[in-house]
Amino acid sequence: MRLFPERVLVSDAARVSPRLALSAALAGLVLTGCAGDDTRSSVPSPGKPTSATLSVLDAGAATLQSRPPVEALNAYLDGFHFYNGHPDVQMEAHHYCSVLSEEFIQCVIYDGNVRDAKLMGVEYIISADLFNQLPEGEKRLWHSHAHEVKSGQLVAPGIPASAEHALMAKLANTYGKTWHTWHTDQDKRLPLGVPQLMMGFTADGQADPAMVEQRNRRMAIDTEKKRSERADIQVQPVLKGADAWQHGDAVQLADPTGRGHVMQPGKPSPPGTNSRSVAPQADP
Repeated sequence: MRLFPERVLVSDAARVSPRLALSAALAGLVLTGCAGDDTRSSVPSPGKPTSATLSVLDAGAATLQSRPPVEALNAYLDGFHFYNGHPDVQMEAHHYCSVLSEEFIQCVIYDGNVRDAKLMGVEYIISADLFNQLPEGEKRLWHSHAHEVKSGQLVAPGIPASAEHALMAKLANTYGKTWHTWHTDQDKRLPLGVPQLMMGFTADGQADPAMVEQRNRRMAIDTEKKRSERADIQVQPVLKGADAWQHGDAVQLADPTGRGHVMQPGKPSPPGTNSRSVAPQADP
């Protein structure tokens, strides 16, 4: 199976090649976020404010240097992750992705969609065919995207509904491997500790509804409407080996610093910042 078939429906009037289709589907996307749905990081940038000298150097580099890998990040996806082995510790994740081939997409992940958002990690997305070719031990590190798509939780803000539907139909039967390197959801002001393997939701009732609703209000998203609109998207059974956490096989890296990460939900994130799961409140 190809991640992007030979021809995809972009509109009722035109059919184009997969790479052009993706470009057309995402042509109206503003990577820095749409008006009214800006998401800020929940932690401040470490260090002193940028000096005038560094600002000038940065502006000069932006004018004179080419950035092909960065300019290829032309797809913006917003969804949710959780720490492998700790499904109650969840956070919103902003993906900026480039299509490398018919069956492979690579994404950088931020904790917001504004200029000073913090780089949280990376995700690699592959087709079912490529997933099937992985060694059995490697498959434990990958998660399915079927539920994220069908539930309406995974969205592509800023593009027409028809284009988003076409994109989600391609992502529904893919698999992702995600590592977070800066745990701002734990209010860490520096990228401390070791990377952590992240997973995606596989069933209703797993994602903290308050976390999803906070994101939905900020971005004016109707998850239930998207779920209904995606009812026609066909998903194949999740391949054996993916979502291993569901079977008690939750791979995670040990932290040699001895400090580790706080694997429990915390306080609500401030308004306008990246949403995260919240610890249950005790009855008064």
